[in-house]
Amino acid sequence: MKPLSVAVRGVVSVVLLFAGLPPASAATSEVSAVFRADPTNPMDNKFVNTTPISGFCHNWPAQCAAAGISSLSIPHTFESSSAIQANHSDRRQGAMFKVPGNWRTIQVTHSATGESEEVSVRIAGVGGRYRLSESVVDLVGGGVNLFEGHELLWTGGNWRRSPAPCTSTPVNNHFAFTGYEFFWITPQQDVVCAKQAKYLIPGFKYSFLSFAYELRTPNPLKMSTGHYTGTVNYSVGPGQDLDMGDVMLPNDPLLTLNFSLEVQHILKVEVPPGGNRVVLEPQGGWQAWLNQGQKPTRLFRDQRFHISASSRFKMALECQIISGNTCAISEAGTGHAVPVDVSVSLPDGLTDAAGQPVNRRRLWRDGSGTELFQPGFYVDRRPGTLHFEVARSSVEEMLDSGAKAYTGNVTVIWDSEV
Repeated sequence: MKPLSVAVRGVVSVVLLFAGLPPASAATSEVSAVFRADPTNPMDNKFVNTTPISGFCHNWPAQCAAAGISSLSIPHTFESSSAIQANHSDRRQGAMFKVPGNWRTIQVTHSATGESEEVSVRIAGVGGRYRLSESVVDLVGGGVNLFEGHELLWTGGNWRRSPAPCTSTPVNNHFAFTGYEFFWITPQQDVVCAKQAKYLIPGFKYSFLSFAYELRTPNPLKMSTGHYTGTVNYSVGPGQDLDMGDVMLPNDPLLTLNFSLEVQHILKVEVPPGGNRVVLEPQGGWQAWLNQGQKPTRLFRDQRFHISASSRFKMALECQIISGNTCAISEAGTGHAVPVDVSVSLPDGLTDAAGQPVNRRRLWRDGSGTELFQPGFYVDRRPGTLHFEVARSSVEEMLDSGAKAYTGNVTVIWDSEV
């Protein structure tokens, strides 16, 4: 019996790269993350934040890594519209910070397919540099050094000590006679953290502001390869999302965060050398038929392959010779053809749409029953099997015809475009 020639067509590597978002406006910041399947760590199936680090986490990376947060500088400044009175009773008349510490959900949309996923973000910290309109030594009455001046200016001490419910960080720097750098971690809720001035401050300004943020990204294994984008807008000013009180007014009433998620999947199928030519034989070979005239009950061959997959995919057949919804092999002289049953077994980690293992799942030309296979984790070069078989009734037809060889091409398709 001549060999059955089988062509295996799979998507070796699926990577879509898209141009970046338009340049940021004066009140826009970019947040980006990417997923790339990592053969050295196949169980770690998470997005990696690729946003350039600026602000607090640039100087304190270990503390941010331990808290699972990142930071970015924002293009805003706040300046007092009037003097901050000494011992003001209304915190809105002084230095206060209210940031959106609760989680917010944003839809990110695939640039080509329109499919969407959800990203959640929350502001986890706030900081920057305040600047006084005159020397802190003069404000508190003189006779003190800079450190003592900043300590005396505020109820509860300098801005190294955060007001509750915010928590302190190691940031503790004063600049010249008027500036002080700070950063506070905010709780997972929308709350106010405020400092009361103990002396009159004629003019006050925040600059070099940055926010820490925390991200929750979707499961990339359930996403299509490509680029996803989304936007969240925060209103800025008194009574808004980012609220610094009634005295400290922003230079821009809006902060926009543009989210850019890139998914780079791998779908690779490797067939061993010579594996594209499949010879169908009886169990134990042809000797029982040749020597004893014992008809075989079936002709078959199991062909191993290795698959690497981090993405969803589907499977189907293409046939040189068609027999209903499957492929066939035929005898060249008479044209007599018999169908070939083709099925697949996939390795652990790959399941069907219902989460069931894939064992001898029948493959059809129309792809029915194999419309979706999905990884539970990145499957890296694990073995699977293609099963080819001619059933008993067809084998008897082949032997009775007296033909010597049946051949045909069967193309097995792994398709990541699900």
